[in-house]
Amino acid sequence: MTLVSVGTDVDERADLASRDGQDLGADAHHALGRNETTPARRATADGSPIATVVRLFQLQLSVPRDDAERALPGLVDALVAAEVLAVSGGEVRALVDVRPYGDEGHDWWVVADLTPGLDQQPVEVGSEHVLGISEASNSLAQLTRRDPVARALDLGTGCGVQALHLSTHADAVVATDVNPRALWAARLTAALNGVDVDVRDGSLYEPVAGERFDLITTNPPFVVSPPSEERLVYRETSFPGDDVVRRVVQGSADHLEPGGWCQVLAAWVHADGQPWEERLSGWVAPTGLDAWVLQREVLDLASYTEMWLADAGARHRPDYVEQYDRWLSWFTEQGVEAMGFGWIQLRRADRAVPSVRVESWPYEVVQPMAPHVTAWGDRTDALADGDVLDRAWRQADGLVQDTYG
Repeated sequence: MTLVSVGTDVDERADLASRDGQDLGADAHHALGRNETTPARRATADGSPIATVVRLFQLQLSVPRDDAERALPGLVDALVAAEVLAVSGGEVRALVDVRPYGDEGHDWWVVADLTPGLDQQPVEVGSEHVLGISEASNSLAQLTRRDPVARALDLGTGCGVQALHLSTHADAVVATDVNPRALWAARLTAALNGVDVDVRDGSLYEPVAGERFDLITTNPPFVVSPPSEERLVYRETSFPGDDVVRRVVQGSADHLEPGGWCQVLAAWVHADGQPWEERLSGWVAPTGLDAWVLQREVLDLASYTEMWLADAGARHRPDYVEQYDRWLSWFTEQGVEAMGFGWIQLRRADRAVPSVRVESWPYEVVQPMAPHVTAWGDRTDALADGDVLDRAWRQADGLVQDTYG
């Protein structure tokens, strides 16, 4: 049995189970979002097929093999061979997280490592941990333009979720990563969904040397942290500071077709003595690309440090205070004042004077953002034509006036 057929059968089995009326309920779903499983355990105690699947993968519970066979008839051995499940005695447990995911027109399955820290247990993740569906991946999916393209690149694919989206509107999809386990997960995700993705090993643009794309989408490992032997590949690199983001931005120019886009979810340093706008404009200038850099949030260094130490499970370790102090000392040594988060849109317009717009927008935005990105590109083209006064202008669609005070 191939992984494609496993994916198809699992999908059919989930559909059948869903029609049985099994539903975790809003409270249990929200609790799972906080890594609390107790409400979901209570909602999945009936032994139904969908309850068994949820207990296996989302709740990380061992289930009787008989229950697993009923939920996934004929599939348990295939999933064991694929290193998705493990059997011990009369029980089956999940080795990875496999969960349904989709958009308005598609239903998929995504493979990643098991969610750490359920029920307030200490977070233990290895250096090659493969992150699953996250707020960041959802944000990038909402940001990415969905016009039909010939070739698309998912740079730093992780579990392969962006590659799934790209497969819906690109004739060919290439996905890259430096993490061998992420490559395995991305290939398995693609296979389970019957999606053709060319998954390649390598850093940044090395695996696609000499190739060009109509669309590049990426959520690079942009966490800025002190050098450490415990580097987590999904969030950190060996590049100094935020240099990985600079390399993504500047490297894109050699890999975009005329009219092509590179869309980046990123973070950057607010350096002592230099406006962040000036610094990021300096990254873009050598590329000759149009750019729209939108800063969505700024974090002070204490909040930033706490967030990423908690992400790594350091909060309950004996050396937590020591690590916290080391991070802050390192930021001081590096001249870092704060950290910015946001979006970088790049487009190869091949114009003599590129349009570069760098701004902060900490306010609410309407999702998906992709249509607004396209509209920005269209406006930039219109202004570059030089016939602004000859055009008949009208109010933009969806214009909303907010009044304060």
